[in-house]
Amino acid sequence: MTDTRQQQDDSGRRPLKVRQAGLARTAAVWLTNKQITPNQISVTSIFFAALAALCLILLPLTSQPGDWLLPLLAAFFIQCRLLCNLFDGMVAVEGGKSTPAGELFNDVPDRIADPLILVAAGYAAAGTTDWAITAGWCAGLLAVMTAYIRTLSVSIGAPADFRGPMAKQHRMALMTAACLLTLFESQFWPQGYILLTCLVIIIPGAALTIYRRGRQAYLFLETQQSTEG
Repeated sequence: MTDTRQQQDDSGRRPLKVRQAGLARTAAVWLTNKQITPNQISVTSIFFAALAALCLILLPLTSQPGDWLLPLLAAFFIQCRLLCNLFDGMVAVEGGKSTPAGELFNDVPDRIADPLILVAAGYAAAGTTDWAITAGWCAGLLAVMTAYIRTLSVSIGAPADFRGPMAKQHRMALMTAACLLTLFESQFWPQGYILLTCLVIIIPGAALTIYRRGRQAYLFLETQQSTEG
């Protein structure tokens, strides 16, 4: 059984090796020295997610050069969204700018950003099959549920569990790869099949993530109760 303590760092954050990278630390120090709060960085992630979603929604409506420019921009904005998720925590913790409402700003924007991108991917793939939009909404809902299970578990005494196989960084890495592969899609398939395939992978992966996190929280809480008893 995986020890959930390995799923978080000392501050309860998602463990990310990139925090130790020199460039990330330099950027975090620069942001810390500016009049920029971690909460503002968190909210900015919604802006980038909305831009990525807009690029995806417009994709079926465009021709060259939009059919390669929009997926490239979508991938770029998804990564910008993830950078916001990285730097809000670094500015708050390492930069000493945490606020009492910080946890609220840390979680709520993510619950908006994930569905924006995933649902938009469903609309971008709408021309491939009748259920593509449904797949986008399903992926978006399950993405929110993965975080809900984690935060609910913490609220009732279990450790924060960031395990996958389809945690946020996995979903967004897959979406970024799908956007980049879409650049070459017209050479092999009709537009939208790669994004649809991405959603088809995310849906069962997110469902499995929900099960694994819920099961681990259940086992921890039951074991704790037995120990205390």
